[in-house]
Amino acid sequence: MNHIKTYHAKEMKTSIGTIIIEGPVSSNRIEELEFHEQLVAFRPPPQQKKALMEIAALPEGRIIIARHDDMIIGYTTYLHPDPLERWSEGNMDNLIELGAIEVAPPFRSFSIGKNLLEVSMMDDAMEDYIIITTEYYWHWDLKGTGLNVWEYRKIMEKMMHAGGLIWFATDDPEICSHPANCLMVRIGKRVDTDSIQQFDQLRFQNRFMY
Repeated sequence: MNHIKTYHAKEMKTSIGTIIIEGPVSSNRIEELEFHEQLVAFRPPPQQKKALMEIAALPEGRIIIARHDDMIIGYTTYLHPDPLERWSEGNMDNLIELGAIEVAPPFRSFSIGKNLLEVSMMDDAMEDYIIITTEYYWHWDLKGTGLNVWEYRKIMEKMMHAGGLIWFATDDPEICSHPANCLMVRIGKRVDTDSIQQFDQLRFQNRFMY
């Protein structure tokens, strides 16, 4: 599969100035930008910046960023699922995972997450993919937001809907380990029936035998 990446951008006028949502961006572009010190959800900022550069360099990897002047203040990542997860077992070239989405706390009142997803889907090539995201409550900033798991889940679902991702059932043990966890999926318009059936087999691996 030829992983085509077409750059798109969107300007957001805010009370603190213009915020640019853009991507997919290259490793070199990420390297030359500053990285906000409060982007700490997954790794210390220098390590996370390096991780984004590595993802951007992958054939299927996509990084969409939110930028305030020359500083990355938010991002979302797309890449093939982790080899340790069931979603990689089918070796599906057209299955990519929205692996992370993060916005620095001082900028969370500007709907940046929603806009990151909208810009992600501006690329027509996304119609060739099954896009998944696995939402686990232990990754959520419940302490920082003061929300409970159900309030946060509602916000996450609403944000994912902006990118066309909707809830899908699965028997994946990690997702089933807590009722707030969920699998959300967007199936592109050009995804073939065989791929959809293969994905369904990944979603349900513990079918009862009659």
